[in-house]
Amino acid sequence: MEPVDRKRLVDATEYAYEWHRGERRKSTDIPYVSHLLQVKGLVLEHGGNADQAIAGLLHDSLEDAPSPGERARREEIIGREFGEGVLAMVLNCTDTGPDEFAEQKQPWQDRKTRYLKQLEGALPESLLVVGCDKRHNLHSVVWDVRMQGASVFERFNSTPPQQVWYFESVLEVIRPSIPGRLAGEIEDLLASLKALVKEAGY
Repeated sequence: MEPVDRKRLVDATEYAYEWHRGERRKSTDIPYVSHLLQVKGLVLEHGGNADQAIAGLLHDSLEDAPSPGERARREEIIGREFGEGVLAMVLNCTDTGPDEFAEQKQPWQDRKTRYLKQLEGALPESLLVVGCDKRHNLHSVVWDVRMQGASVFERFNSTPPQQVWYFESVLEVIRPSIPGRLAGEIEDLLASLKALVKEAGY
């Protein structure tokens, strides 16, 4: 990786820490930034470039903004500091509209249905970031349920069958644009999630 891209990745990491300071993964003590770092790593592992890795670090920065004004400020910073290509990828990964924010979002089913439609027209390079995000989310859910039991499902604003539907639907859209290994990893985790959901009686 060229020195200029290493510097951009370091800068993006600093923004990720700043914008997600104090946030935790749902009902855990795990710093939220750990997810962003994992997604960045998965993007690079699966052949992504520096712009895609930066988008991986910043992919939740808009939908987790505390207000529409802050979201607009973050959009401006991302476009200025990292380029319009990175901003476009982050927007493709964002499942909220410009008037929504962290504590005021549309109902889960409405957001996810809208997001799936959005992915159908997303930039191909964005879909690797989406795939790595969903792969890490699936991994976290599967292993948390295995270690802590079905009560983990209560963390979410959706039912376990809805979660299965969502991950399956995302994979269907992105599969043609992501590496086969990544698609296989998502499929394996989905099979595990389905088994856990069935075992829990849903």
